[in-house]
Amino acid sequence: MEKETKKISSRETRKLRGDHCLNVFVSYELKDKLNSLAKRYDRTTADMVRALLNIGIPMMEGISEAEEKMVKEYTQIFRKFRKIKDLKEI
Repeated sequence: MEKETKKISSRETRKLRGDHCLNVFVSYELKDKLNSLAKRYDRTTADMVRALLNIGIPMMEGISEAEEKMVKEYTQIFRKFRKIKDLKEI
């Protein structure tokens, strides 16, 4: 029981100390775009970054999955063509 309490309290301590925070360095141009979007829609820059991450992460996952699928299919097609070519040479 005491061990569980220590785990919970250490997790809470990390939250208070900022384990959930990110420091990201971006270009001046990107920072200006974020600031102008925030100003345009009356939000903070942090709110805009959070919103963009929430939107962008699923999009990036989809793009990455499509890329993986494309490479896998391309490899399969390439192997088929290579087998056909080898059979023709025999």
